[in-house]
Amino acid sequence: MRKGSQSPECIWAVVETRLGCKLVLHENLNRFLSCLAKQLTVSAPTWCSAHSVSHQYNIFFFSFPSCFTSQSRRHLEQITSVGPRPVGSQENEVLTVGYLLEQIENIRVETAAGPHQLMVDVQRPTGSFSIDFLGGFTSFYDHVTNIAVRLEPKGGANHLMLANCHFDTVANSPGASDDAVSCAVMLEVLHSLANQSSPLHHGVIFLFNGAEENILQASHGFITQHPWAKQVRAFINLEAAGVGGKEVVFQTGPENPWLVQAYVHAAKHPFASVVGQEVFQSGVIPSDTDFRIYRDFGNIPGIDLAFIENGFIYHTKYDTADRILTDSIQRAGDNILAVLKYLLTSEKLADSSEYRHGNMVFFDLLGVVVVAYPARVGTILNYLVATATFLYLAKKASLPGNRGGRYVWDLACATGVAVLSWFVTLLSVLIVALLVTLLGRSMFWYNHFYSSICLYGAAATGKMIFIHTLAKNLYYGVTKDQTFLGDLYFDVSLLLWCCSLVWLTQQGLCSAYVPMLMVSFPLATRLLLAKEFKHRGASVKYSVLYLLGLALPYVHFMFLIWVVFEIFTPIMGRSGTEIPPEVVLASLVTLTTIFLSSFFLHFIYLVRSTKWILAGLASIFIIMFLLVSSGLFFPYSGSPDSPRPKRVFLQHTTRTFHNLQGQVESHDSGLWINSFDYTGIQHITPNIPEINDSVRTHCREDRPFCGYPWFLPVKFLSKKNWYLPAPEVSPSSPLEFRLLSKEETSWGTIKMAFSAKGPSHMSLYLMPHRGASLSTWSFGDGTPQFDLSGEYFVFYSHGLDAPTWNFWFEIQVLIYNQTGIISVAISSHYFFGDDQRTAQLEELLHRFPTWAFPSFWVSTYDMYRY
Repeated sequence: MRKGSQSPECIWAVVETRLGCKLVLHENLNRFLSCLAKQLTVSAPTWCSAHSVSHQYNIFFFSFPSCFTSQSRRHLEQITSVGPRPVGSQENEVLTVGYLLEQIENIRVETAAGPHQLMVDVQRPTGSFSIDFLGGFTSFYDHVTNIAVRLEPKGGANHLMLANCHFDTVANSPGASDDAVSCAVMLEVLHSLANQSSPLHHGVIFLFNGAEENILQASHGFITQHPWAKQVRAFINLEAAGVGGKEVVFQTGPENPWLVQAYVHAAKHPFASVVGQEVFQSGVIPSDTDFRIYRDFGNIPGIDLAFIENGFIYHTKYDTADRILTDSIQRAGDNILAVLKYLLTSEKLADSSEYRHGNMVFFDLLGVVVVAYPARVGTILNYLVATATFLYLAKKASLPGNRGGRYVWDLACATGVAVLSWFVTLLSVLIVALLVTLLGRSMFWYNHFYSSICLYGAAATGKMIFIHTLAKNLYYGVTKDQTFLGDLYFDVSLLLWCCSLVWLTQQGLCSAYVPMLMVSFPLATRLLLAKEFKHRGASVKYSVLYLLGLALPYVHFMFLIWVVFEIFTPIMGRSGTEIPPEVVLASLVTLTTIFLSSFFLHFIYLVRSTKWILAGLASIFIIMFLLVSSGLFFPYSGSPDSPRPKRVFLQHTTRTFHNLQGQVESHDSGLWINSFDYTGIQHITPNIPEINDSVRTHCREDRPFCGYPWFLPVKFLSKKNWYLPAPEVSPSSPLEFRLLSKEETSWGTIKMAFSAKGPSHMSLYLMPHRGASLSTWSFGDGTPQFDLSGEYFVFYSHGLDAPTWNFWFEIQVLIYNQTGIISVAISSHYFFGDDQRTAQLEELLHRFPTWAFPSFWVSTYDMYRY
């Protein structure tokens, strides 16, 4: 062991633990001893991975997993200990910022003598932008917070990587996974890179982003306004859609396949699929990350990583530090550090635009290895597989005599039977889903996922087998040889998968690799086993070899299906009251059954009888349907070990409506209740009888956003709302809203200017009347962008010490009518502090059952007509 004479000093030590894991450590002595003590007293270390090479000693530098993880966990616990961190709160703008700056300063002092320099800049930008999130959405931010840390060689760097996390949270959630754990890991990655003995080739910015939950505001402020942003060539964004587990590559690019290659070469624990990227970017999942801001406003490529497991407690009070597993922290740290180090030594980072050519096909095999190749190579490979399949089928269709023509006819009829079985199966399962919904048992699977597999999976599998059994017995009868039928229906599956392969390839989708695997492996297996099948039929040997041949594509496909259910099942608990979850889940289970059964359908025609299989599936279905109908499977759980909460938004609000003359038309106060899943309040009413359908409220189409203080433009997702009368709210900092001016411009429009002073979160709603339209405004690029309902929604937030919000818009009027030209409404949202709670809110919150999570705050709504 060698120790220097100054403090802090670095040491090199080789430690052999009881398990025989040899570690070479390069750390501060006190830090090392502390970590070592924790490691030996808490748990045995796992095998370590090499991170860098010491030129001084010419030996590998290994990280000590528990040190990295324990420090990250300490950061995580410190950040979450202050509670929820909405933008504008002391917890977000002062306490968390102070802690992060303190830790960054410690790293700067510790590494000052090394080959790197570390600069810190606290940015508080102001700006606005529009995106097509949920149809149309405009965001305005004022003095939100970014902490930008620039690490580079002491001689400086011209090209920078960006690593992004956010430390703010939604109201009422400590946000351990979303996204404190990423910031905690980033601190330790910063520490590790700053401690490297050899200088980096390029620089890196660690952006601790303080306003992501307000629809991506702080990232926009950085990439459009910070002077360092011009040198950023690529980025890594760390996010969460669940709590812990593996972090999956959600999306990459745009284009820039070298980024995928960097992840493939460097990631220690890869978990990525281009399928997830294309699903996410299709808009099927109503969500977005800072990735979009850097891509669209910064025009730079990147990698989007996110935790996806256990999304049931995402954005709830259960998202606490103790639920983040040590393995998740270690895995994320290993991956991010390795990928960053790889990119920071890459020559391609210096001019990433030169390598922007096409997309990449990429997917991992059970998290062990990632397969990646250019999309153009994938296109060639897909068409080669499709050509081989059509040649295989064409050879049978060209048999001499009438055998070829007869084969084509049989193949067409069998394809018709297979497609018919799909539609009948899907229709049958959807009828079952409709019955479950009508019985009031929707979302029974939310807390008992495998019950849905037993109900919908048994129904789908049974229906498929039943239809093909009927075809076998009634359509084909005894005139067809069983071996011929088995061979025929294998060809049907091959043909259908091949058609999907060609179609997806023509659409330019990289996800076409999935049908490519599902065609190539079964085809190769069948060709290799052709003689065995011809002579012995579906013998035990043939069946075993056949299953082995299908193992790789099927295991990978099932892995993808697991990811789909892992993401979509929790989403049904926060997708609003209008999307019937039974239809979604029943369809997913049915499609899964159809896909997985494809290359096993021909066994139905090879076995003697299917009656026992059908009897077993029918028994499972009947028993499950009776159990579901009886209400045995309650959707929610308040269990501390595995909570499945029902999400409810609860606002104590006061509403004031003004007429065209500026007089108060109506005024009321109440507790406004939104259910964020399909079951509405049916399970709440037995616990709180006064919340029932007698207080159900409906949308007032003549009022902006129905006359309610929507925090986000999602009224089309949650049309069922309840309004319980309550006393008026009186926040300590009430909203001040004024019309500053109204004038006709020389180009024939009416320009109106306003000012608003209020809490850190406000929502502005604009609803032009018939014959009028917005032509321009002071937000974004000046082009008004409306949402799915045709109204305009502007979301506003500010950090500390923000000035009065001033804005204007112009209206083009074609027809004047008695109701005026526009309705303007503004709501204020009090997400933290004493103003967040009222006595009525407190009383009602205590009455909610343990399995419910009411996210609550105080709000106001003021409407004016002009």
